Amino acid sequence: MATQSPSRRQAAAKRAAATRKRNAANRSAATTKASARRTRSSASRTSRDARRTSQQAARTATRRADEATTRLGAVGRQAQRALLIPVGAAAIASDKVRETARTYTKLSRVTRELDKFERRGRRTLDRRQRDLTRRRRELEREVRSTRRTFESRADGVRSDAKDAADQVRSLI
Repeated sequence: MATQSPSRRQAAAKRAAATRKRNAANRSAATTKASARRTRSSASRTSRDARRTSQQAARTATRRADEATTRLGAVGRQAQRALLIPVGAAAIASDKVRETARTYTKLSRVTRELDKFERRGRRTLDRRQRDLTRRRRELEREVRSTRRTFESRADGVRSDAKDAADQVRSLI
């Protein structure tokens, strides 16, 4: 092998050093690019996650607001109902009083009302009378039927007793 001159050796050493530096710089650049890519991906993921979180928070807030509105509406309806029931009852009572007063202020209306009561009473009494009459007839039929059954059985017993007495007389 041939020996190199010092200047050639130095030049070769410098070239080798430059190659090492270039290779190290390339490795460093690749590492930096990879790190930048990971950082960019991570930042993108974080941004996407943050966007999803904010959307979910907005949905949750909307649902809570809707629920609160519904609950408030129910409370309002209950309060309104508590107010309207007595007002309605008072209005109905007032109408009834007015109607009664109007009915009994004129003699013709009073007469008409009394006639209506009389007809209603007559219908009720007649209906009760028919019910009582029907029940009495049913009871009389049942009594007659029971009497006939009893009499026929009594006749049978009398006949049996007469036969027995005749047999005893014939034996004596």
